[in-house]
Amino acid sequence: MLPPQQFAMHQSPPAIWPDFLTGQHEKPVRVLLVDDDAHMRRVIAQELMADQRTLLVAQAENVREGRKAIKQHDFDVMLVDLHLGDGEGFALIDFMKAVRPCAEAIVVSIMECDDQVMRAFELGATGYLVKNSWFGNYPQAVLQVANGGASITPNLARRLLQRFDSGTAGGAPATARRTDKDIERLSPREKEVLRLVSSGHTSGEIGEQLMISTVTVNTHIKNIYRKLQVRTRAQAVRFASVRGLF
Repeated sequence: MLPPQQFAMHQSPPAIWPDFLTGQHEKPVRVLLVDDDAHMRRVIAQELMADQRTLLVAQAENVREGRKAIKQHDFDVMLVDLHLGDGEGFALIDFMKAVRPCAEAIVVSIMECDDQVMRAFELGATGYLVKNSWFGNYPQAVLQVANGGASITPNLARRLLQRFDSGTAGGAPATARRTDKDIERLSPREKEVLRLVSSGHTSGEIGEQLMISTVTVNTHIKNIYRKLQVRTRAQAVRFASVRGLF
């Protein structure tokens, strides 16, 4: 296997990156990687090091080391496996959100259990990647969540949406009435912003599509959080999916 530096040299340069997005060459997105699989850590580390927009600042192989790294290192995104040698990655997501609430978490797992995905999102994760998936790559996922989007393996996202559809089909009348009321709280513009958020677009990309400023987009997103009584983009998207908004 090539050393990281040589590996990076053999990669094609990253695509042109707009200057309004987080992850510029002079200020890359800082990443903490937690995985008990040494081979997987090397693979992910090489991908991150090959892209000048991402910077791997620390690695850990279990919950104990992960907690220490979270406290000691400044980072923007944590890539974390769920099944670690001395515990579960869920504990690290919860700990990270308490210690570094502005940081984002992306689960990297061999498992595709829908319940695990939903638990990770409920704890504040904004991404869930299945190891060895054909879709996307790790730097791309990191850059997506760092810019306000979400990242989830496409076939897993499809399954979750199908699950939401089946879950809403037999809802009780009281739930349906609350659904209509909740959706009506959102203005047409807020619904439009939420649909774009659910598609993984960043605030900057949404602003370009709607011809409004990023500040205005973020204001709409904050209003969506308040009206739907959620705290993260993932929770807002889940709320809207369950209630048939898109």
